[in-house]
This record gives sequence, structure tokens and C-alpha cells, in this order.
Amino acid sequence: MTTTTTVNLLIGIAVLVLLVYRQLQVRPVRANFRLPLILAVIGVIELTQFLQHNRHTDTVFAALAGSLVLAAITGAIRAMTVRVWIQGGQALRQGTWITALLWIVSPGVHLGYDYLVDGKGPQSGLGSASLVLYFAVTYTIQRFILQAKAQRIADAPGRTSAVRAPTRGHGDRLGEKSPRSLNP
Repeated sequence: MTTTTTVNLLIGIAVLVLLVYRQLQVRPVRANFRLPLILAVIGVIELTQFLQHNRHTDTVFAALAGSLVLAAITGAIRAMTVRVWIQGGQALRQGTWITALLWIVSPGVHLGYDYLVDGKGPQSGLGSASLVLYFAVTYTIQRFILQAKAQRIADAPGRTSAVRAPTRGHGDRLGEKSPRSLNP
């Protein structure tokens, strides 16, 4: 295992811990994509470094595309395990223990796919190099689905116009106060 692979895995583990922690908190459903964008930028940088410093075959992009499809699928499945409700006119969400378990299994799916596709071949290390990008894609898909779920709940018959869902705040910091509504 190279130093770069180790660093990529440590960054991936740190991101996973952050995401699982945040998933289990009661938080507003957000339309802000700052965190997924930050993860995507970091993921693209790590992937670019891998591609520049390692020899690879033309199939590396097909393997990467397959992995990102798996990211989308796991994000969609995980979104079904997140509770979404309206409280005080605000759409809130909270992951369950199943959500946390699926987050923990998700990198194994990604790295297992990488190993099955190339194992110790010329693309070895693609999984760790694309792990944060995988997290960005899976988190983004989950977030889109949660926004749609919150909007369906807010638009349900019997709801008043005072319901706000989803919100756009000044980021996704813990303890954030009074986010602005998407529906001004």
C-alpha cells in the first residue's frame, strides 16, 4: 500500500465519520450543496493525482463510471431509511441506525467493486483514489431524494402555506439558526 493510498483512505474514513455523525442528527432538509461540492472537489483532486501518477488502462473510466453508478444506487437506497417530517413549519430529517449501517457498508461496496474490477492490476488503487468522489455522488443523490420527499410532505393536502421545505441556509453547520426558505 502506497503512502498516497493510505492518505486517501484516511481522508475517506474521516469523511465517513463526519457524514455518519451528521446523518444521525436532527437537521433541516437543505437545498444548499456546499458540502457535496467540497467533497466533489476533493474527490476530483485525489482522482486526478491518481491518474497522473499511476499507469492505467482505458478501462479505468468505465470502472470509475460503474463505481459512481453504485454510489447513486446506494444513495437512493439510503435515502429511503431517513425520516423526514415537518415541525414548526420546517422540514427536518434524521437518519436511522439503518442509515448509519448503510453509510458504513457503502465504502466496502465501492472498494469491493474496485477490487473485483481490477484487484492488483494496473488500475489498483482506483477505489481509494475515488473514495471521496464516491461519497460526494452518493451524498448528493441522497440529498436530492430527501429534498423531493420534504417537498412532497410540504405539498401534501391539509398543509398550510406556512410550511417551508426544503431550506437554504448559510451552510450545514451544527447549531445553525433561522435558515431562509426556498419558497420566499
